[in-house]
Amino acid sequence: MAQHTPTPGALRVTSWHLATYKRMWKMNVLSSLVQPLLYLLGLGVGVGSLVDRNTGSGAVLGTTSYVAFVVPGLLVATAMGLAAGESMWPVMGALKWHRGYHGIAATPLSARDIVFGHATWIAIRCGIAAGAVATVLTLFEQTRSWGLAPSVFVAMLVGVAFAMPIMALSVGAERDGMFPAIQRFVIIPLFLFGGAFYPLSQLPAAVQWIAKIAPLWHGVVVARGFTTGNVDWPGVAGHVSYVALWIVVGLVLATRRLGGKLYP
Repeated sequence: MAQHTPTPGALRVTSWHLATYKRMWKMNVLSSLVQPLLYLLGLGVGVGSLVDRNTGSGAVLGTTSYVAFVVPGLLVATAMGLAAGESMWPVMGALKWHRGYHGIAATPLSARDIVFGHATWIAIRCGIAAGAVATVLTLFEQTRSWGLAPSVFVAMLVGVAFAMPIMALSVGAERDGMFPAIQRFVIIPLFLFGGAFYPLSQLPAAVQWIAKIAPLWHGVVVARGFTTGNVDWPGVAGHVSYVALWIVVGLVLATRRLGGKLYP
């Protein structure tokens, strides 16, 4: 009789997230699609028409149009915001409100399975959101590019890079008061000043260094290289390695903190 290989624990946790998502996927996909497209219309098309009139804008942006410059930034920034939100209140809810993590802990699954399952789920969620936006962007000549496909993968990596450290913070949080502060003082400023809408070179040096510490800028640079066709492969390797470092450190911290809480 053939033996069946058991499903990895992390994938079982991912399927738990998926079962919950099935009840609200239409609204989530719609919201993930509408917001970046509104930004694209407002900034990429509205502001872009003004920027493109400046004869020197192409040299600064490194693209033929402002819309082409903004698109990869929107894809990656959308993943950052989505992943951050999914790693705050949902994590606290699974520990304190509906106690889903406690139910998982009552099975043979470990804290590592829970954290890696969450990371896998975040990657899938970011892939769905960024992929939906990329699909729509292929309909327009100015935003159509072969680089949209690898840019979706980059967005997934950046999403997980933000999700894991935030999950580690959420595991140790006693109240959700810190979550609006993270959104207001970390996610939104990075969204605005992380290189998604204009080059970092236009900002003060101190702000540039702060932006470069976070994974967002590194992901935007790589995605923009893909969508514009100006791929610097050694640079891609360096940026992706830095994003991966955030993921690894976040996984370790989240696993240790969750293990101490659920498996004392």
